[in-house]
Amino acid sequence: MPFVLYGCETWSLTLKDECRLKVFENRVLRRIFGPKRDEVRREWRKQNNEELNDLHSSPNIVRVIKSRGIRWAGHVARMGEKRVVYRVFVGKLEGKKRLGGPRRRWEDNIKMDLQEVGFRGYGLDRSGSR
Repeated sequence: MPFVLYGCETWSLTLKDECRLKVFENRVLRRIFGPKRDEVRREWRKQNNEELNDLHSSPNIVRVIKSRGIRWAGHVARMGEKRVVYRVFVGKLEGKKRLGGPRRRWEDNIKMDLQEVGFRGYGLDRSGSR
């Protein structure tokens, strides 16, 4: 799992990315746990997603990525103003905006993840105050 999650704290996942990660995780779990013997029909079959989730006790890969992103956002929010990472996080970009609608930023994903978990505490605002 570590090779898949390298640097995931800064990813901005789209729904398509989440689906691809879930498919990848289920494919790996099917490979690990192997087929299941159906005693009624006396044949081997692939395990469905629910069976795989019952066998595998750790949280799914998307939840791990979101929790790591939230944890990293907490570190960045507590950093001093002289740190480069903090300055990049609170900085404004110069220049013209690209055509089309705005893309979802990493900060937007973190805010959505916090709402999803039901967190109503300190927000991540760009002014640096809490």
